Amino acid sequence: MEINMIGVPIFYGADKRGPEFGPDKLRDKQLKTVIEKHNHKVFDLGNIHVPKIEEYNKYYSHDNLKYLEAITEVNTNLAHSVYTSLKSGSFPLIVGGDHSVGLGSISGVSRNTKEFAVVWMDAHGDINTHETSGSGNIHGMPLAKAMNVGHEELTNIYFGGQKVKPENVYILGARDLDEGEVALIERLNMNVYSADVMNERGSEAVINDVLSDIRAKGIDYIHLSFDLDFIDASAVPGTGTPVSGGVSVDDTKLALKMLATSKLVKSMDFVELNVLLDKNDQTANLSINLLDWMFKHL
Repeated sequence: MEINMIGVPIFYGADKRGPEFGPDKLRDKQLKTVIEKHNHKVFDLGNIHVPKIEEYNKYYSHDNLKYLEAITEVNTNLAHSVYTSLKSGSFPLIVGGDHSVGLGSISGVSRNTKEFAVVWMDAHGDINTHETSGSGNIHGMPLAKAMNVGHEELTNIYFGGQKVKPENVYILGARDLDEGEVALIERLNMNVYSADVMNERGSEAVINDVLSDIRAKGIDYIHLSFDLDFIDASAVPGTGTPVSGGVSVDDTKLALKMLATSKLVKSMDFVELNVLLDKNDQTANLSINLLDWMFKHL
């Protein structure tokens, strides 16, 4: 498989320094070599340019959307990089950076692929809007925008309108949802498997359900968006918004293996490694281990 590795060194969506160093940290850990040992060819396309914005300007464009212009620019450019990767027959691996980059990657997939599913592995729903968010941090909003919910400058990134149908979105591992997110889940009748459900039923049963539903819809493309805070907080000190009660590392690896061996995953985000919060590279090393495992089975 040919893999285009695309770094997105951005922290604006989280408004917390650290995730912008994630892509280069994983390069320092020889991510390219780790993936290539599994008979893949990796093309490191470098980092998407992230404009420098001073903190005092973060509300310049909107009262409750921090760094709106910069995040829009970065995601638009990322979307095109993902789109061109797919058109060339390559697998885009997007390495963040915070989870705001999920909007750009999904937008790029959407321009190339009519019907696809998004599997969003995250402690959070990331389906807030500028009206429901208490923080104004856009990394808590990208999935809503991809479903065409929220501020039009974000919902219309790369091209106008909806990028993915709500019924084709599967949120796994959620355990920290805001009131507005819960209401949106109910309104759109979304597919959400909480961390409690995953821990009670086990990853195998949940992933089997997800894959069965996706196949029953005739969908043959999954965009996997993986946030490190999907995993229980005890195992990932180096992420910006860790939440206890998450999925264990072993069950995470089982879920990733099942998704990979389904042969439906054709693009992937890997986000929210906060280098400044990590302890002795614990989370960075786990990141390499997870990506090694994933691409071993793809």
